[in-house]
Amino acid sequence: MELSTLPIHHRLQIIIFTLLSSAVLLHATHPILAGIFRFLTTHLLLTTVTSLSAAVVLLFHLRSRPYPVFLLNYSCFQPPDHRKCTYDLANNFILQGGRFTSMQPVEFMRNIYFKSGLGNDTYAPPFMFEDEQNPTLRNAVQEAEEGVFSAVDSLLSKTNVLPEEIDVVIVTCGSFSPSPSISSLIVNRYNLRPDVKTYNLSGMGCSSGVLSVDLAYRILRGGGRKISNVLVVVTESITLNWYEGEERSMLVTNCIFRVGCAAAMITNDPSRRSSAKMELIHSLRTHHGADDSSYHAAFQEEDGKGITGVSLTKDLIRVAGVNLRQHIKILAPRVLPLSQLVRYVYSVITAAMSGGQLKPIVPDFTTAFEHICVHTGGKAVIEQVGRVLKFGDSVTEPARMTLNRFGNTSSSLVFYELAYFEATERVKKGEKMWMIAFGTGFKVGSLVWKWIRDPEPESDNPWNDSIDQYPLKVW
Repeated sequence: MELSTLPIHHRLQIIIFTLLSSAVLLHATHPILAGIFRFLTTHLLLTTVTSLSAAVVLLFHLRSRPYPVFLLNYSCFQPPDHRKCTYDLANNFILQGGRFTSMQPVEFMRNIYFKSGLGNDTYAPPFMFEDEQNPTLRNAVQEAEEGVFSAVDSLLSKTNVLPEEIDVVIVTCGSFSPSPSISSLIVNRYNLRPDVKTYNLSGMGCSSGVLSVDLAYRILRGGGRKISNVLVVVTESITLNWYEGEERSMLVTNCIFRVGCAAAMITNDPSRRSSAKMELIHSLRTHHGADDSSYHAAFQEEDGKGITGVSLTKDLIRVAGVNLRQHIKILAPRVLPLSQLVRYVYSVITAAMSGGQLKPIVPDFTTAFEHICVHTGGKAVIEQVGRVLKFGDSVTEPARMTLNRFGNTSSSLVFYELAYFEATERVKKGEKMWMIAFGTGFKVGSLVWKWIRDPEPESDNPWNDSIDQYPLKVW
């Protein structure tokens, strides 16, 4: 076997062995030459060992360094116009079929609807437009399939990512978990590879869209080049969660939740950076379920008559505020500029020395981000976030408009809000965006993005048919 065909570390071993053998022979025949040769050999060996060590350290550093993660693109599902949930449609639906034995729950829902901040252009599930209007498993699957297939079809077309190039599928659907799972539905529909990794998440509420991206982020940062493309699908099927009892805390969900779905392609492929929309530069998720009030703030259970529903307690808004404060205590040092951090630390020390008479200031997060996607869970939630973080109406406008146009679409809500930023052409290359969402459990999730390029108009932006009407003065 020729020396040139051997691996480099084997060749170095042979060369060093040859040199040392020569030194031994020379020492026996000529002491002076042997000394010179031994001196050169020692330095050569030291240099070789040092170079190899440096190379190993550099290689280890490069291999262990987290990969940058990018949002290649995303798509939001927009149901057809005949699925719009106007006030008249919603009112007629609850009055038909003898769903309620008294008018008290009907009047309560009407009152919630008028105060909710939702407009007449949100979308209802398919079963509400059928003659019998009875929610069935078939209807729930239909709702999920329509949203998922539409969003994924559009996404694959925009990104030019082939199904066989998808390495991981992450699906989240908070309260609908059929068998086979929705992730299996996607694998079957798009004929994905047998070795594709799938995750099917449920029970995490409105925060699960952000938390799914967080999961993709952590997989891609440590997955190496063997994992390059993660398909994230965030949806909800509200068909089987229509509540027909009379418990007021459970009737609220009938009024604010609407149909929605989004799909996103997350990648760590550096060759796709120039075509990606944003880079995900930070992610944080906190779980506050150890506290009983937080754990029970939004809870699926049976009412006194055995009818299942999701109870949104009066304590939910307070819990959201308390847990948001805990969340930003962790997030702030990682994202705020030094000037804000110094002011905040000073205020904390002053408050401690005042014996409780003073409170620490709330850092100004608008100094860290040009744009903020506030969780659009409902009017009261948006207002609470605004109060806690001292946001003006201009900051919460995208959330308020998204709630008006699409309602609470649960896990996908941040993507509809993201589409609003693009439709209004208010984001630019180099700017940072903060997404924050809450969910049952109680969980808070944050994503920090940096725009890689100026957004371009998208033919499937769900705001294309209505953006000229916004912003509205709805509150």
